[in-house]
Amino acid sequence: MLAFTSDQWIIIALVFLLGLLVGAFLLAGSGRKWKTRYREESRRREDIEKTHADREREWDKRDKELRDRDATRPVTPTDRDGDGVRDDRQR
Repeated sequence: MLAFTSDQWIIIALVFLLGLLVGAFLLAGSGRKWKTRYREESRRREDIEKTHADREREWDKRDKELRDRDATRPVTPTDRDGDGVRDDRQR
């Protein structure tokens, strides 16, 4: 078994205390930091999801308007397929 002198015990105790102080210093305030980052990320994600939903609604609205406009366009006898271009010029 190892026998330590009193000087070695003092050095071991000081290294232990230094480790405790360094650990406490590194962890100080970290509880608030990760919570703040998490809340900011959640807020950003919610904003992105809201923007995406708004764009989807706008695209659906525009698509419906275009379909309605195309449905009300008169089809002339020379435009049998209803694309708005006369059949004789469509080649």
